[in-house]
Amino acid sequence: MQGRNLGRWGPGVGFRYAKFSLAFAATVLVAGTLGVSHLGAQDASPPDASPPAASDDFAEWANARDLLTLSSAADTVREGRRTFRFDTFGDQAFWGGALRLHEAIAGAANGGVGAGLTPRRALQLGLKVDVTALPFSVRDAIRDGRVDLDDPATTLALLRLNAVVGVRGFFQDQRLSSVGITCALCHSTVDDAFAPGIGRRLDGWAARDLNVGAIVALAPSVQPFVDLLGLVDPTIDAATVRAVLRSWGPGKFDAELILDGQAFRPDGKSAATLIPPAFGLAGVNLHTRTGWGSVTHWNAFVANLEMHGRGTFFDPRLKDATKFPIAALAGFDDVRNRPDLITSKLAALHLYQLALQAPPAPAGTYNATAAGRGRAIFNGKVHCSRCHVPPLFTEPGWNMHTPQQIGIDAFQAMRSPDERYRTSPLKGLWTHDKGGYYHDGRFATLGQVIDHYAGPLGFTLTAAERADLIQYLKSL
Repeated sequence: MQGRNLGRWGPGVGFRYAKFSLAFAATVLVAGTLGVSHLGAQDASPPDASPPAASDDFAEWANARDLLTLSSAADTVREGRRTFRFDTFGDQAFWGGALRLHEAIAGAANGGVGAGLTPRRALQLGLKVDVTALPFSVRDAIRDGRVDLDDPATTLALLRLNAVVGVRGFFQDQRLSSVGITCALCHSTVDDAFAPGIGRRLDGWAARDLNVGAIVALAPSVQPFVDLLGLVDPTIDAATVRAVLRSWGPGKFDAELILDGQAFRPDGKSAATLIPPAFGLAGVNLHTRTGWGSVTHWNAFVANLEMHGRGTFFDPRLKDATKFPIAALAGFDDVRNRPDLITSKLAALHLYQLALQAPPAPAGTYNATAAGRGRAIFNGKVHCSRCHVPPLFTEPGWNMHTPQQIGIDAFQAMRSPDERYRTSPLKGLWTHDKGGYYHDGRFATLGQVIDHYAGPLGFTLTAAERADLIQYLKSL
């Protein structure tokens, strides 16, 4: 079973873990040679000594306590990865039990309702398939065209294999009896190595193809959302809820809808915002674009309130009936479920997310020479680095700014406790090309972002300088 799980985690991460295991074993052997034989071994350096360089003193790595710490960290990261990819936190009681989404997926021919969700349609909606979860015989059959991608029964087969990224199927007597979602639904994609939408997992990447609203709108019942939104607007009906969900579009989600009931912005556009990446967050203070809290705060928030898992969540700021009328009436400020299926998993999930590094820009996607010149502009003429402080590319500390400081409207900021926008970390910025930039994708290109900031920051760039700065941003 252990080997099977490592296979599902994909060759990239599995290979790194294998390298750590080999290094760990080698270190233990060397530690024995050096005579480190007890857990209480102390560092030889005096308290005021400067830390040695990584290669200066291998005995530091041979310290038994250090080895246990590293081993424990690896185990915790592995546990967090499993949680991120496969744990529903009991939310199948909502997505299957209350919304009956599994019935729409199965279709009438397979014990559900309607036409069912075919693999082809699922891929069109942005769902992804983990190729490492597919037996080689299935891969061959797909490659040879012997798998019917227009039959919902094939979708059910993929769910049995646990191959649909972020979606877990629950079966009884060969029938799909419920469905749940995991963190990976919105914060993973695949590398398309096998086919478009089918490949190895890329954890932490924003699911910019995923049409969450359209998928939820497939459910036979949206009554739980009607009931929540009805707390502030009794005229809300199922048709209105489905229209709101379908207005989101690919790569977007409205986390605040169930807090304040604001489905649309003042300009009439959807209030949904782009799904953010979950990589590159180590060292970053606040997790979301409008602050809210740390990575683990937001994990608890989402697992309990958005995924509708069963756990504990406490945030008294949600008692503000003026700002969060639905949350206040629904008691979202203090959620208690027994059993608690979330809290014990937050620590490992936190560590795994902090371990997710932003992917480096692929070679050939930017001009390295121009990027070098752009870096000087970033750090000098336009002072981008005053807020986007390298190497975090956000401010260490309380990295929040008023809407006026960054020259945009306050709508989304006002839906958060601090009424500000976070300085977003820029590593992996090249992955944001799909869907646009800023929290709502209002800027389609990096050039438009630069042109916008020329106003509030008061700088002027030549066309060549602007082009060089774009290349630097693409290189991050």
